[in-house]
Amino acid sequence: MTDRSKGGARVPASAKPAGDDLVASRRRFLTGGLAAAGGLAAAAGAARAAGDPAITELPDWTVYPGDGVDAAPYGMPSEFESHVVRRDVPWLTADPVSSVNFTPLHELDGIITPNGLCFERHHGGAAQVDPAEYRLMINGLVEKELVFTLEDLKRFPRENRVYFLECAANSGMEWRGAQLNGCQFTHGMIHNVMYTGVPLRLLLEEAGVKPNGKWILPEGADASGMTRSIPMEKAMDDCLVAFKMNGEALRPEQGYPVRLCVPGWEGNMWVKWMRRIEVGDQPWHHREETSKYTDLMDNGKARRFTWEMDAKSVITNPSPQAPITHGKGPTVITGVAWSGRGTIPRVDVTIDGGKNWYKARMSGPSLDKSMHRFYFEFDWDGTPLLLQSRAHDSTGYVQPTKEELRAVRGVNSIYHNNGIQTWYVNENGDAENVEIS
Repeated sequence: MTDRSKGGARVPASAKPAGDDLVASRRRFLTGGLAAAGGLAAAAGAARAAGDPAITELPDWTVYPGDGVDAAPYGMPSEFESHVVRRDVPWLTADPVSSVNFTPLHELDGIITPNGLCFERHHGGAAQVDPAEYRLMINGLVEKELVFTLEDLKRFPRENRVYFLECAANSGMEWRGAQLNGCQFTHGMIHNVMYTGVPLRLLLEEAGVKPNGKWILPEGADASGMTRSIPMEKAMDDCLVAFKMNGEALRPEQGYPVRLCVPGWEGNMWVKWMRRIEVGDQPWHHREETSKYTDLMDNGKARRFTWEMDAKSVITNPSPQAPITHGKGPTVITGVAWSGRGTIPRVDVTIDGGKNWYKARMSGPSLDKSMHRFYFEFDWDGTPLLLQSRAHDSTGYVQPTKEELRAVRGVNSIYHNNGIQTWYVNENGDAENVEIS
């Protein structure tokens, strides 16, 4: 393999005319002259015939008034984006009340997931909790047992942090081979948002954890009574008791009015609708045994305490739900990468199934335990592609291939699959989920 950096197509930026010059520029364009757009339009394959009615004729929206400010008190996406929604796979589970839907990663850019597109995973349906009646209790091995209202929680110093939340079963169907055709379904049990809340440490300090308090048991208020054991070191480190996401109140399906954030760790530990935190001296196996996630190895043994999410990445475009439609020429590959152990300083991309790797261009903020956006620009000549991405995290860990992962863990588990994903793109630009050896 070679490993070299390849820059994208570089085009000169045209000066933007202003005032009367702008009108003259538009007239020149409409009469057939492309001088104003110059090389930019040609390089992007965007030049159109001078008689294109989409630009030469005035559409209705430039002539007639649109809706007023009172038409949508809560803003909604354009009707032309109505296809950008969470989707489920009905045959995955027996009942939608205990099921999952998936974030449409192929439709997004940047690193922030809109609230209405964050995937859902429920064990007993989404609880509808009246915030006026909400209470959070801390009990067990503490100096004083406490009960907080939502207003009580908001009186503590709050913080804003951007984190990814990934279900341990994300990509789980791919352990035995290529299964689901679209990154929404292979990798869409993840979202990345800004949480606002109170560090859990402050609440535990208020209650006074006793010296033998080594674990906490957060409990949800949903019908499943979801609980998880979390070591005290993590609880006192970066866990957050959150009541806002992306600036607004949590959505009901995301744990309204309060949820726990356990940064970098598997999503089932991020207890939603959190109503109680019990402090104890050991994990609550008697409570968890029927519901905890188990990483079963080839030899029949299970990995224990596999909470951290390993470095992972996926190309979101092109992908099966987002084919190449513009034909040959300048093409942008993009995707996301993340790690539960830190940041992602580098992502490599290959277009030929790993024969040659190129360093992708990272863009946007690089935050701890958060998604990172990457791009790779190249000129596509119509040759079929085998697209892959490979993440490097700040600890030096490099994302493995699926074969490397299977050699260690086998194929009995459906959890913690962070193997490299492959998309095959044919000469027409259509993509599908494949595996290569």
